[in-house]
Amino acid sequence: MKTPDVYVSVGSMMPFERLVRAMDGFALRRPDLDVLIQIGRGKTEPRHARFVRLMPPAEYKAMVAGCRLFVAHAGMGSIIAAIEAGKPLLMLPRRQALGEHNTEHQRATAQSIGNRPGLHVATDEADLVIRAERLLAAGGAAPQPIAPFAEPALTDRIRGFIEAG
Repeated sequence: MKTPDVYVSVGSMMPFERLVRAMDGFALRRPDLDVLIQIGRGKTEPRHARFVRLMPPAEYKAMVAGCRLFVAHAGMGSIIAAIEAGKPLLMLPRRQALGEHNTEHQRATAQSIGNRPGLHVATDEADLVIRAERLLAAGGAAPQPIAPFAEPALTDRIRGFIEAG
């Protein structure tokens, strides 16, 4: 599958119609950009952006690594994928009050990490579109990439501690 300019993911666990609608509207306003939205089990099917329901993990990582901007819910899997790939992440947290989740933990996560370099948080759909435009225009500050695994020296020390116990 072709890597998009903007890759949007709702995650694999539950729908996020508000994010899909907002980014489909963004795709309508920006026909010069290739926008791909992973919609999961949601009912909203984009009309102006390409979409897939679910994506195998390797392909998901390739989309994150190849896009100019990654847009997602404020889930830890998305956050870690963006940091591992060194890609700017724009998050729209799910809201319990809107029936999008059973707690407000995504808002808490976004508040806690949203001020780190390369991690950006939108307050609502209008702010999401504004921030996406700004990040694309500015080249999108990216987080410092991290390796997907711990350094061997660390895992060796942990293994030695466990085995000595």
